[in-house]
Amino acid sequence: MNRSVRSVATGLAVGFAIYFAARAAWWTVQPAAPLVMGAAILLYLVVMIATVVVDVQGTARMPGWLGVVAIVAGAGIPFMVGAAMLVRDRTAPFATWYIGALGLLAVICIVRRRPVIGWLVLLALTASTAVQLGLLTALELGLVGSIMWTVVAQLLVLFWDRAVRDTERLAEIQRAVSVWHATQLVRQRERRIRVKYALSVAGPVLTRTVAAQGRLTEEERLEARLAEGRLRDELRGAGLLNDAVREAIQRVRLRGIAVTVFDEGGLEELDEKRRDEIRDELADVIAQADVERVIIRAARDPRTAVTVVGRTGTGDSSDEDTVGLWKEIPRER
Repeated sequence: MNRSVRSVATGLAVGFAIYFAARAAWWTVQPAAPLVMGAAILLYLVVMIATVVVDVQGTARMPGWLGVVAIVAGAGIPFMVGAAMLVRDRTAPFATWYIGALGLLAVICIVRRRPVIGWLVLLALTASTAVQLGLLTALELGLVGSIMWTVVAQLLVLFWDRAVRDTERLAEIQRAVSVWHATQLVRQRERRIRVKYALSVAGPVLTRTVAAQGRLTEEERLEARLAEGRLRDELRGAGLLNDAVREAIQRVRLRGIAVTVFDEGGLEELDEKRRDEIRDELADVIAQADVERVIIRAARDPRTAVTVVGRTGTGDSSDEDTVGLWKEIPRER
């Protein structure tokens, strides 16, 4: 698409350049110095084609050195044409071809992402034609049109760039929405799987509890508490669990240790290998716990993936002596 648009624009620019060159060569009055006129036409064609064709590493931006050449041409061609014509013939239609031609050159410079050079070309054209013809005469003979072309080109480039930025921003928003939607679908599927697993573990215990109308033996009560704990773990800390962590939690609970798991996204954005390493390390920490209560939290922290806190005694958070276990597992090894 971009190549197609550029090829059309290039064809139009070259076509207009040839038109202005043909208009300059269609003499109705013999120039005083035909060779100088021919040199001015040739210089214009060379500079014009170069500004249209030459790129900076395949981009739409025109080389800076070529912009300098365009400014020199914008200032020099009017004087070359003036030198080739008698004073009385300088306002002839074919003798003022350079006003529109250099206006087109300024437009091309702006379109090629060199707006400063484009305006300098227009300024050079205005100054040189004012010297050759007089400012009012130059305005009457087409300088106003060149100025308007340049202004319109600048506005179109600005609007085009804004439209491109808005389109890119919309595309980024659409991609972000798609990623978020896909993430939500994955999380919902994971939650369903976790709930299904938890219910498969806790379901039989709940069924027996209902059937017994809550009259359970001590062994059944312990099994119910363990099932309740597994259910909470699956719902609140699924990302931290694997078979080793589940088994370690089960064993410490059988020893009378209360375990609470909170997964707040601490393992997100980590690769699966690192997640497995963190879970295995967490299982070892839990298995060695010798406290009354263990709190496992995976918060969104730039350095720490999982924090394990073990407490003893009353559990008063203001008493540092009640902290019997503190372990931080880093996100990166």
